[in-house]
Amino acid sequence: MSSRYTKADLEKIVFLQLENLNAMHVLSIMKHQNELLNNANKKLKDEVSEFKEKYVVYSIGKRKSK
Repeated sequence: MSSRYTKADLEKIVFLQLENLNAMHVLSIMKHQNELLNNANKKLKDEVSEFKEKYVVYSIGKRKSK
């Protein structure tokens, strides 16, 4: 039950494997970029929260004319 492959068949198989490896590499890069974006978003969210805590706007009310 051994199968015989032609050179063209083997080239197709190798090409498909190479495409799959490239796709996996791209997914790995995208995953890393996603982690970097999530970290940057978290840091920005924390900085905005700190800023809001420090600079709370107090309502003063109406001033009377002199």
